[in-house]
Amino acid sequence: MNLDDKIYVAGHRGLVGSSLCRFLKQKGYTNILTASKTELDCRNQKDVNDFFEKYRPDYVFLSAAVVGGIKYNKEFPAKFLYDNLMIESNIIHSSYLNKVKKLLFLGSSCIYPKENPIPIDESRLLQSPLEPTNEGYALAKIVGIKMCEYYMKQYDCNFISAMPCNLYGPNDCFDLDKSHVIPALILKFHNAKINGDKEVNVWGTGVAKREFLHVDDLSSALYFLMENYDYKSFINVGYGDEISMKELFNIVSKIVNYEGSLNFDITKPDGTLTKLMDSKKIRDMGWKPNISLETGLKQTYDWFLSQNKI
Repeated sequence: MNLDDKIYVAGHRGLVGSSLCRFLKQKGYTNILTASKTELDCRNQKDVNDFFEKYRPDYVFLSAAVVGGIKYNKEFPAKFLYDNLMIESNIIHSSYLNKVKKLLFLGSSCIYPKENPIPIDESRLLQSPLEPTNEGYALAKIVGIKMCEYYMKQYDCNFISAMPCNLYGPNDCFDLDKSHVIPALILKFHNAKINGDKEVNVWGTGVAKREFLHVDDLSSALYFLMENYDYKSFINVGYGDEISMKELFNIVSKIVNYEGSLNFDITKPDGTLTKLMDSKKIRDMGWKPNISLETGLKQTYDWFLSQNKI
């Protein structure tokens, strides 16, 4: 990508999109295209194509999506399926119609089946049933992967896909109903500290393990792939290690400086017990993450405090 190329970051106000914009600006890119939800409804095919015809982006990072944690996924599966299908279908097809040089679609580790050999490599896609708690979201993301693959096969479009593990970092969603696990925990522990609560309820047994990648590390990986990866098969992007939920609870409570106890609500689901991904492909190409989990969590909590003027 040249520094003056037009680069459309779809979903620029979200966790990934905002990080990508920061990263590209730091690299010296001067022509970053963005549009808020009020300016462009990516679920509307005509509006999306009008946007592409008007601005003619050279490159597209497709990070726009409707996202949320276990609770939100379980309550609104139709919304997760429909909205994400529309967003990705419209942007991918408009990118084809308007001759975008290269598109990178962002998936999610939830595309993989509920049961897998660990670490999970790319060949596991569609090998067995999905985790029921986020099936709608996973199905939409699988369609996005396949669209990129088929558009490359049929139309020779350079449309690639990357599958990150669980993400966190500045500009995450801190909402107990919609959040993923890390921002939800930060908010829970922070509120408990402020309110003087002696106990915090956490979901599940604490035995499930997850792999977490700081969003700024993901941005460096996506940029790396945009510059170096031109294959129809999607590629995993992970941290390379995982941590139990119990360990995570303890680390977050320490960073927030919450001194109370934890109550494990075993009536709530753990989700898939382990989801460590095999990121050998991108590691062998020369990329690796640089932000440790504890450093990233401290940075994320500092950002949360700054945004809430605490």
